[in-house]
Amino acid sequence: MNTKKKINGCSSSSSSSSSSNYDYSFKVLLIGDSGVGKSSLLHSFISNCHHHFPQHLSPTIGVDFKIKLLTASGKRLKLTIWDTVLYYSAAGQERFGPLTTSYYRGAHGIILVYDVTRRETFTNLSKTWTKELELYCTNPDCIRLLVGNKVDRDSERAVTMEEGMDFAREHKCLFFECSAKTQANVKQCFKELTMKILEVPSLLEKGSAPVKNQILKQKEVSRQQRDNNCCS
Repeated sequence: MNTKKKINGCSSSSSSSSSSNYDYSFKVLLIGDSGVGKSSLLHSFISNCHHHFPQHLSPTIGVDFKIKLLTASGKRLKLTIWDTVLYYSAAGQERFGPLTTSYYRGAHGIILVYDVTRRETFTNLSKTWTKELELYCTNPDCIRLLVGNKVDRDSERAVTMEEGMDFAREHKCLFFECSAKTQANVKQCFKELTMKILEVPSLLEKGSAPVKNQILKQKEVSRQQRDNNCCS
């Protein structure tokens, strides 16, 4: 039995059920350097409780995603949130990607994450991640969100909020600073991203396609069952 909690005007559930009981299905990507806290942000958003925040999460290797069911603006939504794939080189050094078109294909929202205490993770947004996004992202209307994580370690800050805001303006991103550890602004990040997606007609059309396909499949199964019963 799923329990639901009212969060900032959105009713949410962390169920990973594949239930088709939703109006739109949106694909969201998390991208950024290793160790910036992408998996922790995802865990914080899905779990709804910082008391269960894991102190150490292993790097994501292969494909990882979580499903979040929620309600916003009177619509039932299914968010499939994909964590960045981490590979290892022949020398055993960790590296990313290349994340190919298949990873970016059909994305409704993309969250670029950096660590406010590690300047190189911010610099690499321009060096690597925005270039890769422009190269592989197939949806020009997808909503972009820049997240500066780990503000709970503000005394170690290496990137100012103003620098983050400037980057977001330059690359037409929404912007939040947050902490996956304390959950500060985490839900607000995903809520704002979702609300912006709901404002774009082309994204709504793409988001409704999986729902329509599921309904058609269910109708086809029902028709086949009726035919079988008639012939039995």
